[in-house]
Amino acid sequence: LLSTGMVEAFLPLMWLSQFLRKSRTSAQRIMELLNEPAMPAVLDGLKAKDATVCFDEVTFRYERRDEDALSHVSFRVEAGSTTALVGPSGAGKSTVAKLLPRFWDPDDGAITLGGVDVREMTQEDLMNTVTFVFQDTYLFHDTLANNIRMARPEATDEMVVQAAKAAQIHDFIESLPEAYETHAGDRGARFSGGQRQRITIARAILRDAPIIVLDEATAFADPESEEEIIQAITHLTRDKTVLTIAHRLTTITHVDQILVFDKGEIVERGPHE
Repeated sequence: LLSTGMVEAFLPLMWLSQFLRKSRTSAQRIMELLNEPAMPAVLDGLKAKDATVCFDEVTFRYERRDEDALSHVSFRVEAGSTTALVGPSGAGKSTVAKLLPRFWDPDDGAITLGGVDVREMTQEDLMNTVTFVFQDTYLFHDTLANNIRMARPEATDEMVVQAAKAAQIHDFIESLPEAYETHAGDRGARFSGGQRQRITIARAILRDAPIIVLDEATAFADPESEEEIIQAITHLTRDKTVLTIAHRLTTITHVDQILVFDKGEIVERGPHE
């Protein structure tokens, strides 16, 4: 009896020790983030003249990596045209997409939007110029209406509904008991991958930025949702400058140019044919 009581008394101490170790690790990660130097901010920046995207001899390497993620990459996407980035995993396609919004700055070379270096634009102007639809969608624990309206806080309910209709998600939302007031759950856990993706596309449509970046937006969609997502993307990209990252060549037969990446370099470029 005494030994059983002692074991029960010590169990909370073991749990506490494990909790403290996890907390210490988390605190170290937070401190690493806080110690990161702030990216230089532009207070009075320049505005893009049009929706042309240009990479000029861009070289970039991630921290703690020996090889370049991109090496002397140069290409131009004319306003209103569509360019597809293809190649094996780790070739540098997603890095191109993430350098546009200045998640990082290139080590060498320049990235320009409408003739203006992205480092000379304010963060607000940059985000108003480029919209992103990534593979991994993120919905906040809020209503579906507010998740869509996040792209443009001043948008009216009618504008939100129109964006949802264009994204092929309005009928599904209306079928829910609380419709647009339905809570998405943590990270949108209450909905399928295809439904989350269409809500994210509705957000992008409401944003109405002139440049669209698509990172394999149909990758995690179920077959039933894929056709609806393709229709939503067609509406989203109408009359826009588009960079699309693709793994299936059948999805990019209509684009103006294809850039083939391998080991951080462009090894081929041209139309689908």
